[in-house]
Amino acid sequence: MGRPAKFSHDEILDAALAITAEDGLGAATMAAIAARVGAPTGSLYHRFGSHDLLLAALWTRTVRSFQRGFVDALVAGDAEMAALHTPKWCRQHPAEAALLLLHRRQELAARWPAELGEDLDTVNTQVSDALSSFAARPPGVDLEKLIFATVDVPYGAVRRYLLAGRPPPLLVDELITSVCRAVLPLSEA
Repeated sequence: MGRPAKFSHDEILDAALAITAEDGLGAATMAAIAARVGAPTGSLYHRFGSHDLLLAALWTRTVRSFQRGFVDALVAGDAEMAALHTPKWCRQHPAEAALLLLHRRQELAARWPAELGEDLDTVNTQVSDALSSFAARPPGVDLEKLIFATVDVPYGAVRRYLLAGRPPPLLVDELITSVCRAVLPLSEA
């Protein structure tokens, strides 16, 4: 029987996130993460196998954390709340928001190990299913309009602020709400 792990999976990922938030993705080396946690570098390799696998696990955990509130709003039948989830989540989770919105999957995916294949392939399945289900509800909403109002507009609205290292101001919520109401009239949403 092996020893219990001294540092949890989440503690290691939290350390990687903190380093990334402070100094950028390039600074989140295995040595830097190990030093932040107070663990030997070998334990990180034992737990994750590689630096790329650790970063992919961090990105995937963060995506799933963001998606929960978005999907919950759609399941509850509230497209406007789904649209507003993005700026609210970004204000509540600035480091995670920067990781997701500034370090896109395409940037990181080239280095991701094959063992993450299925998890990465299905990372957006729940969101896609929730969007499709919402659009199919009577009286029906055009899926492209729904994606534009709840995904594209909020993403574009917060990106500029995140690039500047600032949280999106409350004005962003007002603007997203206006677009959502214009694109998805109450009779549709």
